[in-house]
Amino acid sequence: MLKVAFASSDGEHVDQHFGASEQLMIFEIQPGMADLLDVGHFEQATMKGEHKDKVPGYEDGEPLAVEAEPELEDQPALLTEDKVIAKIGFVGECAAVYAASIGTSSIRRLMNAGIQPVIVDYGHEVVDLLNEVSFALVHGGLSWVDRAKAKNKSPDRFTSLENKSWGNNLTQHNLMTDIPD
Repeated sequence: MLKVAFASSDGEHVDQHFGASEQLMIFEIQPGMADLLDVGHFEQATMKGEHKDKVPGYEDGEPLAVEAEPELEDQPALLTEDKVIAKIGFVGECAAVYAASIGTSSIRRLMNAGIQPVIVDYGHEVVDLLNEVSFALVHGGLSWVDRAKAKNKSPDRFTSLENKSWGNNLTQHNLMTDIPD
């Protein structure tokens, strides 16, 4: 079983940049099943860097036609960075984070925290990614899943199962573990 986070504004598609995401969903995935454990809501962040005016899903990096919020631009850089720190803290127990885009600084921070950053096409359906991870838990094929499974074989792994609240899941998905003939 693995915990995986998704940057999604609608709960159905991966459609947000990790650092600027306003919502992250954490699922616990096991073969054939995924439970939505938590949804984190974050303040809108001002993008920085060379891609700050670009959004996944726009052809040829077409600039995003929105006005910057002056009160956010005037804040010190440390406060903007704290928003990324809060997101990394929220996904701290996850094996991976799926997003439509992730900046190099956030990639480094996620990897240092032992979390695999995964960039997917803008609008990729969350349930398809849940199925992909469920399938990989049984049959392999995703290297980060194989590494996370090996890492999770610690002596105290059953303690987390004992402490789990089995009846309080927000959403549950039945997933595939095999490809039907």
